[in-house]
Amino acid sequence: MTMAAESLTVAPPALLPVYDQVPFAPVRGEGVWLWDATGRRVLDLWGGHAVALLGHAHPRLLAALHEQAAKLLFQSNALPLPIRELAAARLAAFAPAGLSRVFFVNSGAEANENALLLAFRSTGRQRVVAVEGAFHGRTAAAAAISWGKHRHGFPRPPLDVTFVPRGDVDALADALAGEGGSDVAAFIVEPVQGVAGAFELGREYLLAARELTRRAGARLIFDEVQCGMGRTGQPFAAQLYGVAPDVLTVAKGIAGGFPAAAVLATDEMCAGVGIGDLGSTFGGGPLAAAMIVAVLDAIEQEGLLAHVRSIAAYLRETCIVAPVVAVQGEGLLVGLRTAPPAKQVMAALLERDILTGTSADPHVLRLLPPLVLQREHVDLLRAALAEVRT
Repeated sequence: MTMAAESLTVAPPALLPVYDQVPFAPVRGEGVWLWDATGRRVLDLWGGHAVALLGHAHPRLLAALHEQAAKLLFQSNALPLPIRELAAARLAAFAPAGLSRVFFVNSGAEANENALLLAFRSTGRQRVVAVEGAFHGRTAAAAAISWGKHRHGFPRPPLDVTFVPRGDVDALADALAGEGGSDVAAFIVEPVQGVAGAFELGREYLLAARELTRRAGARLIFDEVQCGMGRTGQPFAAQLYGVAPDVLTVAKGIAGGFPAAAVLATDEMCAGVGIGDLGSTFGGGPLAAAMIVAVLDAIEQEGLLAHVRSIAAYLRETCIVAPVVAVQGEGLLVGLRTAPPAKQVMAALLERDILTGTSADPHVLRLLPPLVLQREHVDLLRAALAEVRT
């Protein structure tokens, strides 16, 4: 490694040192591969934290970005744009039935904050129920409904939150019922918890949550920032589990690497929302909209949903080896449960030119690879895991 490349593995002085830096500094990518300045090639099973949905330098994305940038780089939401309307229509058609209204924003945290705003407006209530282990973002309200260390930074939460143990239907029923009638505006849940370690809540629990929120007059919000956009092998986990939320949030890979996010909601949730009630300067910009359309084209025209189901099954059959004792998650949101600490396994894999990630669970290695992952890449992971000594 050259001195210049080595120096990039730590945060330069101008950057706040708030990220735990991985000792690999990529300069280019193609497909599921990354290269650094020395020519070292690394298999990317982290996918930029689920953002590189189609991998790196996907030709559809590059073409869409170039074509739209040459036409119109940016314009305000105050002006109607055909590409924005197209992106919204395509996303609504891809989403679970009933989520026909789309509001574009820039990040998962922003999407979750606006989903909460819709719940507060539509119910007139102020309390939110969230799940232990959840991560919904680092802005004020998103941090308040996130679990553990992620709730730091602000002097007080901007809303009332009740946390329930994950998977505990009775605890959820009690939290939604309240005393003397429900005061809960929404129950927000990741169908598959990402930061917690690819922990799936499961069909039975989510169906119960749908029925309990309906009885309580509360809204059901699915945070699909990590598990959405085909990652489970269905368009969204909502379709995988057969549960219809009132609101669904999506970000990460929605535009294949370009900053973008969206709130999808039912007509009922959006009743009464008018001019000036919500807003986002860059949300739904023409570049983001063009990239969203390109991502949806790729998923649908390249058969990626069926591919994810197939490759995910192969990974689960193949990779319980050496330090891995179990596999959890859905589709290509994968948690490999390890006997030694996951950070040790992550470091050992990087030494073997495979990039992975960890999670809030110290014994879960998290994989968020591009949906274009192939069997030969899974075989490389299995071979590398077999060399890791516990």
